[in-house]
Amino acid sequence: MPNLAQFHPQIVHFVVVLLLVGVAFRIASLTGKLSFTNHAASILLLGGFLASWAAVKSGTDAHGPVERIPGVRAAVIEHEEQGKSTKNILFGIAAIELIALGLAWRGGSMTRYVKVAHAASAVVGLWAGVSVYEAAEHGGELVYSYAGGPGLRTGKPEDTERLLLAGLYNQSRNDRKNGKLAEAASLNTEMYRRFSSDTTVQFLNVESLLLDSKNPAAALAAVNAIVVATTDARFMARKGSLKADIFLAMGKPDSARAALTEVVTAFPQNARFKARLDSIK
Repeated sequence: MPNLAQFHPQIVHFVVVLLLVGVAFRIASLTGKLSFTNHAASILLLGGFLASWAAVKSGTDAHGPVERIPGVRAAVIEHEEQGKSTKNILFGIAAIELIALGLAWRGGSMTRYVKVAHAASAVVGLWAGVSVYEAAEHGGELVYSYAGGPGLRTGKPEDTERLLLAGLYNQSRNDRKNGKLAEAASLNTEMYRRFSSDTTVQFLNVESLLLDSKNPAAALAAVNAIVVATTDARFMARKGSLKADIFLAMGKPDSARAALTEVVTAFPQNARFKARLDSIK
């Protein structure tokens, strides 16, 4: 069997859509007013079972790298077990739908049993809806609370680097917010060491030197070393704003005004910088 690990995120969405729409159609078909929903529900629910099988297979193929992350194994197992339970419920729905199709094919006195089978399918389908929600919730927890996916799915080194960058950035922000300035400075230093060619990281390094290390002189030297195209409004504004912050920290309001004046002159449409320039006395 082929390895389906990288397709897991796509496949699980098919399970959710096919199941929920299929159950909705099956319930609608019980009214007898929308005849097209009958066979549509059968197709969707059978497709949902096939998609659930593929989702479990792809999830099993993908769990290795995620499970090796410290502290994640229990969450992975919980997600897998919920996914397997959902697949089993969908198998039951598929069996009911096939029985109903067989009874309908025989016709005659079997018609009433077809309706009973469809009603049973709808009831079990609602149960499956709850189960697939739980599986999706656990999967979302793995991705968003444990980073069990970002940077790992493709196996490409650059994806893992982006995961590390995101972790360093977010944790440094949390440490700064909580007053752990030494820890924030350390993380920003590591981020700059690894990703110093990134202009945004260069600006973050300047910001850290100013806010975490409380070293405006080093921050000024670092910001002056950043090369920014004069046509890049965003980076020019960021550089001017940081220089103004640094000069204010050094007790040089005139220099801060001069730094902001350059930005306002280059980009006169930026009302925010005009207001900030006017606020510096």
